[in-house]
Amino acid sequence: MDFDLVIIGSGPGGYVAAIRAAQLGLKTAIVEKEKLGGICLNWGCIPTKSLLKSSQIFSTLKKASFYGIKSENIQINFSSIIERSRSVAEKMSKGINYLMQKNKITVFFGKAELKEGKKIKIINNEGKEMEYKASFIIIATGATAKKIPNLPQDGKKIIGYREALTLSSLPKRMVIVGSGPIGVEFAYFYNSMGVQVSLIESMTRIVPLEDFEISQELENLLKKNGIKIFTSSYIERVDMSKTGIFVFMRDSKYKIEADIVLSAVGITPNIENLGLNTVGITLEKGYILVDDFYRTNKEGYYAIGDIVASPSLAHVASAEAIICVDNIKGLNPSPLDYKNIPSCIYCIPEISSVGLSEEKAIKKGYKIKVGKFPFYALGKANADGETEGFIKVIFDANYGEWLGCHMIGKGVTEMIMEAVVARKLETTAHDILNTIHPHPTLSEGVIEAIANAYGKCINL
Repeated sequence: MDFDLVIIGSGPGGYVAAIRAAQLGLKTAIVEKEKLGGICLNWGCIPTKSLLKSSQIFSTLKKASFYGIKSENIQINFSSIIERSRSVAEKMSKGINYLMQKNKITVFFGKAELKEGKKIKIINNEGKEMEYKASFIIIATGATAKKIPNLPQDGKKIIGYREALTLSSLPKRMVIVGSGPIGVEFAYFYNSMGVQVSLIESMTRIVPLEDFEISQELENLLKKNGIKIFTSSYIERVDMSKTGIFVFMRDSKYKIEADIVLSAVGITPNIENLGLNTVGITLEKGYILVDDFYRTNKEGYYAIGDIVASPSLAHVASAEAIICVDNIKGLNPSPLDYKNIPSCIYCIPEISSVGLSEEKAIKKGYKIKVGKFPFYALGKANADGETEGFIKVIFDANYGEWLGCHMIGKGVTEMIMEAVVARKLETTAHDILNTIHPHPTLSEGVIEAIANAYGKCINL
């Protein structure tokens, strides 16, 4: 065998799998067609958070007088904002390269294709063709932006998330199609930069996977900031003109004029041209079918991340990577608990959640206790001048099991782990109520929300 393990794709699933394998003594190689770190690090999670940080600072400076600070003539240098975002991504990618070298992982830059007999054909970026054999192969090729026929992307006027991260100048008007995490994060960013933003969603509410009250709160706050929101709306066609783009919505005479249209309608697994049919790997509904330890139907072939039917989140891919490699080494890992995965959206206000929404808990037949606590009632939130949003908790009324937690507000993506850890440890509401939270902090809102569910809240 040329390698013990070859991994195709170097995103948060692929590079974590490679490092874990090397740590466990496997001779490991990784194949990446672009830059180490994959979409998340180079074109997703990291550079978008850099843009959002710039917009948050700009928003804070605009209301500096609220904090007793005089600031005048605040200006945006948009090219510098984009440049910083790209440099942050580049720095992180170089960090992954260092980790590959440190752990003696062989890196091939090129395209990989599966062959029978656990062989992989690699055509590197210089056009050289190579073939290697491995005892085990992990497919971790991630996903790419989904494209829809009524919104043909040209990379200039109708764009995807990559172009949205590297625009040369700010447009005056932007239409964003899709209100999932990508859509609302870009909606917040460009709106904060002074762009007239319209957000179109085919479902009945924005961020439709979140708890209903969270969706409602975010919609109200985005509208308050001047974003136009259209739900239950579908794109019929897009017409180009000399002055801009006209977006026509189905079953409506209404049209929206814009300079840029951003398609954020979701992602689709990268499974094309991998040789899956050649090897005989089974697909189900467009995803690679795997078991609890990410084994495909073909011995020695594994798949993790966005190409399997699990939540398309970087931290999920990384967790799957470790379980997958540990299983290859015979370490008997436990399967991943997909019912306790935290989800975070980084627009302002931020959103974080874990577990069941109120609606899903009711549908599952639980008798529930629901508690809410608004940030405007917290001393720390008032001192920060960030009082929008609330914390919502859902408990099983019979046993006190923490079924779900949903937050919207400043900094909540850093707070959700209390609920995740508590649920992992099967902590009850009464355990949390008997745990002291520091004052003044935003985390007090968690215990206050639980106290509200049990009729013990003294601050409302």
